[in-house]
Amino acid sequence: MASLVKDLVEAGIHFGHRCTNWNPKMLPYIHGKKNKIHIIDVKATVKGLLLARKFLTKVVAEGKDVLFVGTKRQARGILEKYVGEAGQHYVIERWLGGTLTNFRTIRDRLKRLEELEAIDSAGDMSTSYSKKMESTLRREKAKILRNLSGIRNMTKLPGAMVVIDVKREANAVREARKLGIPTVCLIDTDSDPDFADIPIPGNDDAMRSIEVVVQSLVAAVNEGKTSRQTMGEGKDDGGNAGNAGNAGGRGRRSTRAKFRSDEKSSPSASSSDDVESSSSSSSSESSASASSAG
Repeated sequence: MASLVKDLVEAGIHFGHRCTNWNPKMLPYIHGKKNKIHIIDVKATVKGLLLARKFLTKVVAEGKDVLFVGTKRQARGILEKYVGEAGQHYVIERWLGGTLTNFRTIRDRLKRLEELEAIDSAGDMSTSYSKKMESTLRREKAKILRNLSGIRNMTKLPGAMVVIDVKREANAVREARKLGIPTVCLIDTDSDPDFADIPIPGNDDAMRSIEVVVQSLVAAVNEGKTSRQTMGEGKDDGGNAGNAGNAGGRGRRSTRAKFRSDEKSSPSASSSDDVESSSSSSSSESSASASSAG
């Protein structure tokens, strides 16, 4: 905890915007003013960051993915490096309208990218098409790859979304809220905290502050992935034990059924013996009466 606070302060997470450029809704997260610049309360930053870490760990442990969005220049390289290593999804270029609300069309464009890559790898692009068509196809491939490479492996909607600078990524946040996807947002003093389900007040313009926050959140995602694997192994072990128990239970039930069938068969056998003895006695009586009559 102490090292986290030290890293945040050294990264300048507490520096906000000028006092003339602020959102009054951010007042609860502002500690004071200095040189006409708002100072963000580091306690609120740490509280929001810890809450976001706990939430993301839970989401990933449940088998869901996290989408990181940061199209500003300061955040592009950081998201591509750390989020890519964690195996999660990210958007660092322009947010395409309908990326979430029209996800089927986005998947169609990614299928088109796979087709273009297959044509290019087979060498048919330069032999089977004219130079103009080849240029058009290569330009189309580069455009799709530039805009959608970070969400190429995202086959379903994410379980949560992390946003750097809510004011800049307003369209992405609106789509997430429309679909009910929780949002974790790094918000500066000029942003609206109502757009964030879990706000992390802090400087969203400095590369170092963005890096510290993203590193912490990615570490929480990795913890969730570890928990997911542990839970999966536990389910497998429990399933095997349950199958063995069911097999043993079936054996015991069959034995008891066998005993019950034996118990049920014994009264029937005794009743058949009684019937046979009664029939033999009646036949002897009838023969005795016939002899006496003669």
